[in-house]
Amino acid sequence: MACCSHTITHKKGKYRNALWAVLWLNLIMFIVEVFNGVEAESVSLLADSVDFFSDAANYLISLVVLNKALQYRAKASLLKGYSMILLGVVTCVVTLYQLWQGELPNYTQMSVIGLLALLANVLSAVILYRFREGDSNMRSVWLCSRNDALGNIAVVIAAIAVYFSQNHYPDLFVASIMAYLAIQAGRQINRQAKAELKGENNANIQQKCSL
Repeated sequence: MACCSHTITHKKGKYRNALWAVLWLNLIMFIVEVFNGVEAESVSLLADSVDFFSDAANYLISLVVLNKALQYRAKASLLKGYSMILLGVVTCVVTLYQLWQGELPNYTQMSVIGLLALLANVLSAVILYRFREGDSNMRSVWLCSRNDALGNIAVVIAAIAVYFSQNHYPDLFVASIMAYLAIQAGRQINRQAKAELKGENNANIQQKCSL
């Protein structure tokens, strides 16, 4: 039993270090992308910058509840799931606004920052890969990094498409995809977290009945 406890503690220590690493990485990229997104007038870059900030906040929540009971971790996952859905909805609103404005984004800036963000998210995904099969809280962290990497690939493709087409529709299309990914991941996390909460409540009821 002592050996098992030591193994779990060691794994949590590694997970905590991984969370701190990706937390700082995402905060730095948020600052880089938000300024470049505004300067380049790119909706997809702005959406990704907000996503970096949301991920940093999610990693911080994960650190706070790391040693808490499953019930608290599942509730934190619900908070993160709803925040991802909200992020997707906000991205949709901004995309519709830019569709009405019709501004052509700076495709050179989009591609350079998109590649930098992709590198940061691939690094985050590699760091977190070993923890992807944990509870809903750990799974939500992995899904955030995976979606970000996919989104950055799409941003770079959009920059190339903007260059050749000379219109803003590819940028808006990618922003829409990122919104969809955020909403779908949020729903997936919420389903698993609710199942964990239901299982925990059922276990507590059975325990009380057996007393």
